[in-house]
Amino acid sequence: MTIPTRHRDALQLQCEGRLTLTKHPHGCLLLLPRPVWEAKREDIAAWPLPAKGWQRIFLGSAMDVEMDGAGRVLISPELRDAAKLAKDITMMGMGSHFEIWDAPTLGQHESDTIAAGMPPALANFSF
Repeated sequence: MTIPTRHRDALQLQCEGRLTLTKHPHGCLLLLPRPVWEAKREDIAAWPLPAKGWQRIFLGSAMDVEMDGAGRVLISPELRDAAKLAKDITMMGMGSHFEIWDAPTLGQHESDTIAAGMPPALANFSF
């Protein structure tokens, strides 16, 4: 997968192109700069016993990757299958990390989210 040009320089500065990919419970992949992942990894490793299943999902599927000279990262077949990544892939910036989605799956997820309406936790949110 090619990292969009607008993110390459920032990722080179922040983490020298060293990144980590792991599964996300919504069916996409998380792409994190390695320093961000290392802090998250410590937090996840400290979760209590009832969260062991989620530890396995996040920690057990994590793979370190590096951007090549052309700004690409290799996504393993296991992670591609987990996120159902096919031909059309979307990379979304989420602040400290990115989400990598199969574009049709993201479209359906967004449609479902909008159809469900705003959750109570966002009742006071406005622009």
